[in-house]
Amino acid sequence: MCGRFAQLQTIRDLIKAYFVDDVLTHVSPGYNIAPGTRILSLIRKDDKRLLVDFQWGLIPRWARDQAAGRGLINARAESISQKPSFRNAFKARRCLIPASGFYEWKKEGRIKIPYYIRLLSGQPFTFAGIHETWVSPGGDEVATCAIITTGPNEVMKQIHDRMPVILGDNYRDAWLDPSLGPEEALSFLKPYPDHAMEAYPVSTLVNSPEHDSPECIRPA
Repeated sequence: MCGRFAQLQTIRDLIKAYFVDDVLTHVSPGYNIAPGTRILSLIRKDDKRLLVDFQWGLIPRWARDQAAGRGLINARAESISQKPSFRNAFKARRCLIPASGFYEWKKEGRIKIPYYIRLLSGQPFTFAGIHETWVSPGGDEVATCAIITTGPNEVMKQIHDRMPVILGDNYRDAWLDPSLGPEEALSFLKPYPDHAMEAYPVSTLVNSPEHDSPECIRPA
């Protein structure tokens, strides 16, 4: 699962890192990004790379109301091509979600200890995502997304049985390419190499989305 993450790059950083052609968002970076909020994402449209934002929690086009998105913040790699909520977006509406690290809670007895997981290099990375646009009965459009998850690598196995799919830089262009077929896209959805990642416990401040500061990622 991936239910909280940090995205610390500025808009200017993202423009350079992803060769963005146009910026269509004013969303700010954050240390403690939670479901239901607007998150930065990159899509490809008319051969242009666009930096946009989506509400985190995918609402299928056929949903009756926005409540459907509350439980759809993640899409499992193992079933994404078959599950009705995700399969159409997986085929045609893939996105990149920039991140600096993510959080997961390890159960130890009756308590849960928050961990911050990031690349060992400290460099930012990219989640594999999908997006969808839901139209309300009144005609309002709501753009939403989900982060794809897969099984854990050796680092994550010590904390949780799921982890978000992290795309290497060599996969980012292909993930946004509309000509990429579902079968090939599925081959991208693997655990990131464990030797390139690290995890450490952090303050329980991160338990509340109201706390959004550097204290969230400092080692406990």
